[in-house]
Amino acid sequence: SVLETHALAGQARSGSSFSFWKPVERETALFDEAREIAGEVGLSKKLSAAGMQLSHGEQRALEVGLALATRPKLVLLDEPMAGMGPEESQHMIALIARIRAQVTVLLVEHDMDAVFRLADRISVMVNGRLIATGAPGEIRNHPEVRKAYLGDELAA
Repeated sequence: SVLETHALAGQARSGSSFSFWKPVERETALFDEAREIAGEVGLSKKLSAAGMQLSHGEQRALEVGLALATRPKLVLLDEPMAGMGPEESQHMIALIARIRAQVTVLLVEHDMDAVFRLADRISVMVNGRLIATGAPGEIRNHPEVRKAYLGDELAA
C-alpha cells in the first residue's frame, strides 16, 4: 500500500527494524511519518491503495514520496511529467514547487512550460552539448535554445 511503501522507505533511512515478535502496526512513529509524507505528495486519501491501483501521476507522486522519506538533501527527478496528461502534470508541478522549500531539486525535463515555472537556473543541452546556462528569462530568449527547443527559426 501507499502507507506501507512510505513506511518501508522511512525504515530504510532510520535503520529501525520492525520487531519480529510484535504487530507492525505498533511501529506508530514510522507510520505517522509515512502518513505525513503521503499527505505531502497528495496521496493521503489513497493510503491503503496498492501502487498498481494508482493512476500514472499518483504512481509518480508515490515515487517522490519514497525519495522524501529518506530525507535527502537533493532529489533528482528525471522527466517526472513524462506520460502525464495536463491535469496530472499540473499536480506534479505543484508537488515539485512545494518540495523545493525543503530539498534541492535537480530536474531533467522536456516539458518547457514546467521547466520555466519551476527552475531558478536552467542548463540546456542539444546532442550532448551544453548550449546555454542561465536564469529562465535568459534561456527563454537565448537564440540557440529558441531554435533547438522553442520552435523559432533564426534567419541565416
